[in-house]
Amino acid sequence: MEPKASPPAVVSQPVSSPISPSPEPNKSPRRSLPVIIAVIAILLAGGVLAYQLTQPKTEPKKLAVATPAPSPQVTPTRTQGLVLDTSKNYGNTYADGIVPVGDGKYTTTAPKTGYVYACTQYAQNLSTQSGGAQTRGPWFTDNNTAYNINKKIHVEGSVTWQADYRMQINASTRTITTNDLPSHPTGIFPILSSDPAYQYDRNPNSISGQDFTFALPLDPAYGSPGCMGGEVGVMTTGIVLFSAFDAGGRDAGAWEVQDECSGHPQSDGIYHYHTLSACIKDTSVHNVIGYALDGFPITGPEVALGNILTTADLDVCHGITSQITLDGKSVDMYHYVMTQDFPYSISCYRGHAIQPPGLSSQSPPSGAGGPPPPA
Repeated sequence: MEPKASPPAVVSQPVSSPISPSPEPNKSPRRSLPVIIAVIAILLAGGVLAYQLTQPKTEPKKLAVATPAPSPQVTPTRTQGLVLDTSKNYGNTYADGIVPVGDGKYTTTAPKTGYVYACTQYAQNLSTQSGGAQTRGPWFTDNNTAYNINKKIHVEGSVTWQADYRMQINASTRTITTNDLPSHPTGIFPILSSDPAYQYDRNPNSISGQDFTFALPLDPAYGSPGCMGGEVGVMTTGIVLFSAFDAGGRDAGAWEVQDECSGHPQSDGIYHYHTLSACIKDTSVHNVIGYALDGFPITGPEVALGNILTTADLDVCHGITSQITLDGKSVDMYHYVMTQDFPYSISCYRGHAIQPPGLSSQSPPSGAGGPPPPA
């Protein structure tokens, strides 16, 4: 038996495996990535640029900027008439204190500069009533055609009062209520026999509180001159303003003796002014110090230091158009001016005057002055 042959031996040989050659230094994947990104970016930028070059050119949109509207100019007819010349030096005509006397200077037919345009009933009262000072004072001069306001005496004393002055404004009306007691001291009335004023003016009347309401037009319409009565307005001191005359048609500023604030009472106890009160300190032509019965404001006469308006500088109603401060706003409008000389304040109405709350016997009839209100 033949022996079995042994199986051939298996010789293990290493299996050849492909070996990747080592990459070249400049072909590293990490280093080529930025290059790829840069190429892509260049291609994109080029594409965008090419697209923009092929589009029609358009103007860039401009942002809308809001332009403020110009300030409104006040040009209604209510502001027409004589206009203040702010470049003019009107001078200081009465710097020496000597002013003309206006006894009997009123007219009933037509307005006239330097005269009061009196309604018929009021004019009749001036020619028939008596009252006021008893004797001409030593302050009269130039054959009694003028008087020296610096030499005129005043009623003595200093009495304080509880003033109550209020103003309300709505869409069409300025309503002023006052007890007619002043915010400043007054002299002692009746005038004491021991007072030097007593030898010229023996005013027997006492001051008493009133209950006055003035419902004035807020936006008065400027019109043709209208006649007036004895009560012409109300001041911001709470005091009623009377015309330039005493009860007998004489110049009240020249004849009657008032206190140091230029006021005194009449027979019903109504304390009032005829002239510019010495206790009103801001007398600028731009400062409102009162309101006439037709609603137009009243100012002082001072344009600047030593530049002071007189009656000759104003229109026939004693007014002018200028810039004033009204209700906290600067406006151009017609207004009356109080001056040192006769007739001192309003001499006729440019607007429609209301019936005053006091002194009905001296008041203008309803409808006097300016255009009537709408029906």
